[in-house]
Amino acid sequence: MLRELSIRNLAVIEEVTVSFHNGFHVLTGETGAGKSILIDALSLVVGGRGHAELVRHGCDRSEIEAVFDMSANHPVWDVLSRNGLSASSEELLVIRRELNAQGKSVSRINGQTVNLSILREAGECLVNIHGQHEHQSLFRTEKHLEWLDAYAGEPLGDRKRTYSSLYKQYESARSALRELEETSRKQMQMLDLYRFQLEEISSAQLQVGEDESLAEEKRKLTYAERLRDNAAEAYDLLYGQQGLDAIGKAVSKLEDICSFDKSAIGPLLEQLQSAFYQAEDAGYSLRDYRDSIEADPERLSWIDDRLNMIHHLKRKYGETTEDILAYYNKIKTECEWLENRDERLQQLREEEQRLYAGAVALAYELTSLRTHAAGRLSTAIESELQQLQMGGTMFRVALEPPRQEEQAEVKLGPHGMDEAVFLLAPNPGEPLKPLAKIASGGEMSRVMLALKSIFAAIDQIPVLIFDEVDTGVSGRAAQSIAEKLSLLSNGCQVFSITHLPQVACMADHHYEIRKSVIENRTRTSVTELALMGRIEELARMLGGVEVTEKTRHHAQEMLDLAHQRKGA
Repeated sequence: MLRELSIRNLAVIEEVTVSFHNGFHVLTGETGAGKSILIDALSLVVGGRGHAELVRHGCDRSEIEAVFDMSANHPVWDVLSRNGLSASSEELLVIRRELNAQGKSVSRINGQTVNLSILREAGECLVNIHGQHEHQSLFRTEKHLEWLDAYAGEPLGDRKRTYSSLYKQYESARSALRELEETSRKQMQMLDLYRFQLEEISSAQLQVGEDESLAEEKRKLTYAERLRDNAAEAYDLLYGQQGLDAIGKAVSKLEDICSFDKSAIGPLLEQLQSAFYQAEDAGYSLRDYRDSIEADPERLSWIDDRLNMIHHLKRKYGETTEDILAYYNKIKTECEWLENRDERLQQLREEEQRLYAGAVALAYELTSLRTHAAGRLSTAIESELQQLQMGGTMFRVALEPPRQEEQAEVKLGPHGMDEAVFLLAPNPGEPLKPLAKIASGGEMSRVMLALKSIFAAIDQIPVLIFDEVDTGVSGRAAQSIAEKLSLLSNGCQVFSITHLPQVACMADHHYEIRKSVIENRTRTSVTELALMGRIEELARMLGGVEVTEKTRHHAQEMLDLAHQRKGA
């Protein structure tokens, strides 16, 4: 249950802290006093969309905090645990949301920061808000199927999850088949080109880095004569009188005098001997290099032709030999894929048909379960409507039947092959028609309240909030709505914003929302009314501007009668 709500700097509310109880609560006050701001605050706490305009003028942020007291087996604890939040059912659940003047917000659950999706997931388990315009959702037929499936319960939910998984596989196979059919038509025209390109690249027998090694070899062959002549001359110089011969004689001279001045000559002798051996090795290498160089015009011509061919392939298929070979592998794969197109198409068609047949079988199971649930839901809603002063009203949940024509495929959707439509005949003798075409505002409000009453036990949501659910009704219909809200509060905590005294007098707890101007600033206050305060507020609702002893007496009488009805 919602135990406490604290609000700071939200719209016209400067600071308010309100405690709540079990049972039926009503919030009343003059139009524009700020009743709906409390609903906005609770909406923010459970993940509703926030915007900067909600922050009180002149303040940098709004703060809303709600305290819930939940039982150990409530689903919200599983939601928190699944999202990695530490929480214990032995303590209160505290949800806090801060909204700054730029429209950005921070949310916390028991002091732990959470994102908006987690807050919404937890909030859906805690609070259900029926806004002033929510009855318009009754006009949307997709909601009708959603409500019907929720009423059918877990047997249908289990089959629906199985169907959903199979339907996604079917859609995936169907999409792949269409893509293959569309793309392969275009690519088949490219098959001859691909085959030509494969042959052109394959016949070249390219090697990675081949162009670089050939370019190096070409440089050698182009300057072969110059390289050989210079290498030969260098070799001759090295072995001539000014080369190794001279170094050898110098070594001999130093060896002769080394014994007389070893400390000075020894290091010089070692350096010169090392230089001699290194020069000798270089000479052998020069000789081998000179002998290896041969002019080969035919080889040079072949290299030129080879490099020209590689350059031609680069212009068409890639900047490097690696790019050319990568393109080759790519189109080779595409060719193989296209050449096996018919086989792949056949496989996909068979897969599509297999999945379609399985999905159709499951869809018929869903239709059967929904048909049974539709009958039960229709009866339940008629019973609720009778209690809401709509006796004699016929209500039906109509399922659009699947096509039965021979050789006609059943059209499948994400939820099966059914469409559900809520039909209503508010007056005896009239035909059933879709809600959107015949129901008045008051009738729509009561149909929505009937649905909420039925789903309250199914949803296990502890807090139900009705923002002027009694709009468009009066008299006995208003009284029946009040009694229904009071009855609902036996199983959950019910809040209602109302302008009708018939509804307000049936509440277990009455809160007055009042707006005042203090020091040129508008402020809204929330006060829980005791008996005399309730009488005054009900008298105001009954009499308008002027409250008289007669309206007070009438208000007292309404409270007494309400107490008797609740006791009964």
